[in-house]
Amino acid sequence: MLGFAPPQHANAGRAESPGGSRANVAVAAAEATSDADVMLRVKAGDETAFGYLVQKYRRPLIGFMYRLCHNPATAEELAQEVFLRVYRSRLSYEPSAKFTTWLYRIATNLAVNHARDTRHERPEKTVRLDEPDQETGNTPDLADESLTAEQQLLQRERLAAIRSKVNALPERQRLAVLMHKYQQMDYRQIAAVMKLSESATKSLLFRAYETLREQLKEFVSGK
Repeated sequence: MLGFAPPQHANAGRAESPGGSRANVAVAAAEATSDADVMLRVKAGDETAFGYLVQKYRRPLIGFMYRLCHNPATAEELAQEVFLRVYRSRLSYEPSAKFTTWLYRIATNLAVNHARDTRHERPEKTVRLDEPDQETGNTPDLADESLTAEQQLLQRERLAAIRSKVNALPERQRLAVLMHKYQQMDYRQIAAVMKLSESATKSLLFRAYETLREQLKEFVSGK
């Protein structure tokens, strides 16, 4: 588990207001401002603000890392390292871009470096398609139980093929696809994270999706 406490009100020693808990007041106040503004509060020394950002982005970051490393424990460790880097960088933070752009740039650089460093250490790890998400308990790759056994098998084969082909894409294409498809990031955000122009990002994704479409055409064209 990450070693960061959830947000709490700055006046921790005072009595709670009748309208709700101190934590709820802190979260509501944070949600009323942009993430960049919250990060500026972190820069100013507000630990509560940092706890709010951890609480908000912990699950999305673990999910992002998991799709890159396919190991729940490693994904959580990498997400924690991202937050540590965010905290260490707090004094130099400037809101020149969206907070999520800055955050995912840190996460992407860390994930790429980890993949390169462990390139020869990963092969023995096999990921089950029906493995539940460590955070939600959901199994997004699990076949629909209403399908026949044959249909479930075909669906699992399709999911396995997609995962395999995405993982086999060139590194930059793979990262762009993961951010676009699984993190719902738009072209502008991906471009900022990867330090590309928006047109170059569109071209990168176009090539990636064309490759996937060609390699997965037997699953796309029908049974």
